[in-house]
Amino acid sequence: MPASKRTQRPVDLPSWEPAGPLASGPPSLEEVATLAMEILLVPVALLVGGLLAVQAAANLQLSSAAGSPVGASTLQLGIGALLLTLLAALAGAIHAVGLVPDAEPWHLLGGLGSAVYITAGILLFPRLGALVSVGLFVAGQLLASLALDSLGLLGVERIGPTPARLAGAAAVVAGIALVVRAQTRERAAAVAGAAGAEGGAVGPKDGAAGRAAAGPAARAPAGARQRGQAGWVLLGLAAGSALPLQGAVNAQLRADLDAPVTVGAFSFAVATATMALVLLGALALRRVPRPRLAPLRGLPWWGWLGGFVGATYVVAVFLLIPRIGAEAAIGLTVAGQQLASLLVDQFGLLRLPRRVLTRARLAGVALLLAGVALVQLG
Repeated sequence: MPASKRTQRPVDLPSWEPAGPLASGPPSLEEVATLAMEILLVPVALLVGGLLAVQAAANLQLSSAAGSPVGASTLQLGIGALLLTLLAALAGAIHAVGLVPDAEPWHLLGGLGSAVYITAGILLFPRLGALVSVGLFVAGQLLASLALDSLGLLGVERIGPTPARLAGAAAVVAGIALVVRAQTRERAAAVAGAAGAEGGAVGPKDGAAGRAAAGPAARAPAGARQRGQAGWVLLGLAAGSALPLQGAVNAQLRADLDAPVTVGAFSFAVATATMALVLLGALALRRVPRPRLAPLRGLPWWGWLGGFVGATYVVAVFLLIPRIGAEAAIGLTVAGQQLASLLVDQFGLLRLPRRVLTRARLAGVALLLAGVALVQLG
């Protein structure tokens, strides 16, 4: 039969329907705008995290000028409390303070975390450098967050540990251990070199005089130096762990007041009052010198930004979490904080000592950031 006269049988072709983002048709203008806003907020979150390195350096400058770490912490926290209070008043949310007496007493203690964190930054940055200090803060923050999630403490919803989160925690610990070990070796080599140089200048038979001339770090026994280093490391981890504890407590107060900015202002006020009491007690016992006011006139302009940066961070996190989610907000701010500390150490920015980045320290930072990503994604 000729081909032209063959009966053509219909062929049943599989129907195709759009799936995924196209299932409901092309994205609307509102959806595109939302996506664009989320993308633009990524560098904003990184910048907000980087500001924490600026805050620590500013607080250190104020502490050096005033001659009192406790006094500097009190002043910077007071500035942050004042700014957040003004913002709450402008937003019409200051009336929520009237609900504070109805809250559980432990819901009011979140500000203690800020007091510990800011004071630890003033003490650690000149001793350990920006990179190690921030790395310890991040490690403490991540480990405390895992504990809160796994145990469901302080009103946090319980989230069981997953293999990815556990692997991330191990990577964070390994990363900060690598960074601290690399810096400890570099410092030991520098001290030994200084002692050897001074010893050679005094004379080959007078090594003790050389060590004495090299300074207290060289004169201290190796065991004492290691114990001192361990103490600062523990302080950094404790200060970092204070932040998620503060966040969990403030979340309870936020549920009580339903006013995020007012919660931030109250938290800073509690921190300011706590540090003021510590300062007054230490002055009464003559354990710390009286803060100096005259040298504050020579403080660089950015030395006053510690309280402003703290207030900015609180408001930014409150605004970022509803937009991009808690995991992304925390992960990006942590990454920005670590990257900023790299730049501060490498170039000696903000009047901090320059610390050259070695391969071991960079590898530790990379491992730490990978651990943060695993914890957030897990």
